[in-house]
Amino acid sequence: METDKTHYEAWVPVLKKVQTYLIDQIQAYNEKMKSETGHGAYEHLIYRIKAPDSMNEKCTRKGYEVSAYSALRHLYDAIGLRVVCRFIHDVYANIEAIRNIPGCRVVKEKDYIKNVKPNGYRSYHMIIELEAPYEDIDGNNPGHFYAEIQLRTIAMDTWASLEHEMKYKHNIKNPELIVAELKRCADELAACDLSMQTIRNLIQDSEDDGKES
Repeated sequence: METDKTHYEAWVPVLKKVQTYLIDQIQAYNEKMKSETGHGAYEHLIYRIKAPDSMNEKCTRKGYEVSAYSALRHLYDAIGLRVVCRFIHDVYANIEAIRNIPGCRVVKEKDYIKNVKPNGYRSYHMIIELEAPYEDIDGNNPGHFYAEIQLRTIAMDTWASLEHEMKYKHNIKNPELIVAELKRCADELAACDLSMQTIRNLIQDSEDDGKES
């Protein structure tokens, strides 16, 4: 494949194909779960390929040469996905399903649901290496590509969106008060997530008891 190895932008079409391959795998297990249980594995799936300008900025910020090789071998988030779930148990079920995707190897993972950040941020982060039927920047085919996947509940996702908005706003009055309120809100949402999971478990247990009687 004649692809300019010095310009990340030239690799975007290949990354889109790899991303589609990964999305197809995730949607396949979602459809399988729907057929088996009547419920999807997740609420919705968000994805993007990092824009060339953003990737160049990140290479510079991390101290790497601005090149396609840096973007595809030193950084791992050229492909980014977010799996948003209804319940906490769904997050961990999706993690296991992703681990079982053919050609997928987990490189790194951080559980910010069990190990909450001081500001209240909750999410599960995975870096995966994916073998896909496309030539990579080292000339291998099937090639090896990286993707960052974030998994969280709807409540966690709503909170993260608000916190992200706060982070990039300037000249905000009473920032200490807002940060404290965000932390309180994160803890309350986490309590709601746990309560909803408990209610769901009770409903499912009742259904199971009904089938057995």
